[in-house]
Amino acid sequence: MNDLTNVTTGEVRLSYAHLFKPYAAMVGQEEKYSVTVLVPKTDVDTMNRINAAIEAAKQRGISEKWNGQCPPIVPTPVHDGDGVRPSDGMEFGAECKGHWVFTASARVDYPPEVVDSQGNPIINQSEVYSGVYGRVNVNFFPYSFGGKKGIGCGLGPVMKTRDGEALSGSSPTAAQAFGFTQQQTVFNAYQASPAPVPTETRRHPVTGALM
Repeated sequence: MNDLTNVTTGEVRLSYAHLFKPYAAMVGQEEKYSVTVLVPKTDVDTMNRINAAIEAAKQRGISEKWNGQCPPIVPTPVHDGDGVRPSDGMEFGAECKGHWVFTASARVDYPPEVVDSQGNPIINQSEVYSGVYGRVNVNFFPYSFGGKKGIGCGLGPVMKTRDGEALSGSSPTAAQAFGFTQQQTVFNAYQASPAPVPTETRRHPVTGALM
């Protein structure tokens, strides 16, 4: 671990949390563990440490990846949640307002540790969801791949600190929406095969991809 490029955040909000099973937003992409981290702009200490880690990663890039020169523009993973997504120019989601936003990921052979506030491993995966609050350990690193140079963000251990409102939302059941009894709902299930329904249709705050 490079201490200069490693940061453990203060309390942040987690979105698009894929911490127990690797995930790829698009077919053909490499599956990874990942989470989008929302850092409140009031947490100046965390952002100062993140900015320092990004600068340290740039210096590593100059000496190790970029042939002794820093590119005139170095893309970084941190974006302003009050601005627009770099992928499509659309506004970030409402949950990103007042936050700095970045996505951290880990390859399938480096699954992140996920623990509760006492340091105990979280076994019940439903306890960690998009909207929960926690602290995240991340490492910023330089890359040079396919002609592109920039700073990436690796995902380390994650600690849940408290519950929060789920960002994915949930739809009412037919029984709740139309006042059916449970028996009617079960009976109707035998009359027709249900059409597949996406579990979450929000766009990723950074990539803009449908999730």
